Amino acid sequence: MTSRDKIVEAIIELDEQAALELADGRIKSGTEPVEILERCREGMSLVGEKFESGDFFLSEMIMAAEIFNQIMNIVRPHLKSALSEPRGKVVIGTVEGDVHDIGKNIAIALLKAEGFDIVDLGVDVPPATFVEAIREHEPDIVGMSSLLTVALETTKQTIDAITEAGLRDKVRIIVGGGRIDSHATEYIKPDASTDNAAQGVRMCIGLMRGEGV
Repeated sequence: MTSRDKIVEAIIELDEQAALELADGRIKSGTEPVEILERCREGMSLVGEKFESGDFFLSEMIMAAEIFNQIMNIVRPHLKSALSEPRGKVVIGTVEGDVHDIGKNIAIALLKAEGFDIVDLGVDVPPATFVEAIREHEPDIVGMSSLLTVALETTKQTIDAITEAGLRDKVRIIVGGGRIDSHATEYIKPDASTDNAAQGVRMCIGLMRGEGV
């Protein structure tokens, strides 16, 4: 049995004090903020698995999300952008049928740190809202987040709606979440997919450069 990172353990054990002390200590010791956020992503992914399996209930999910948000408050000031001009515009939201915002919020923090202009649509976002946001904001990239397996179908429906609206060739679409694998990607057909927020940001940078991902 492999040992987990202490922040990951604190999150899945819902130990708020330990998680915050660990995050603060690592920031002060010079740990890269992105590394801390990746440990948060790992912990919250495990929390999501426990929720889906019935080991965790909504109250545990809310508690874990609150711990994550407080860690974000510690880490966010240390995410510095070296860019003076926006790298590109990203419309991002959690798809309809899913109210988890953990992965989305991590991605937003990292994208902002890389100089992207962000339009956050929130959670439980219907396909029509994504379509309207593309028309209104004219983004370079559309990001769709989901944690639950059942939301994969909604993700596909959202991409289909964007296609039917004649907007598919105007944006690059990246999907992310703990249930995104090669089979889901083949079914949904985005431009890029990942279950890792930091990798997702690198993919967005690559998409803006016109590189394959």
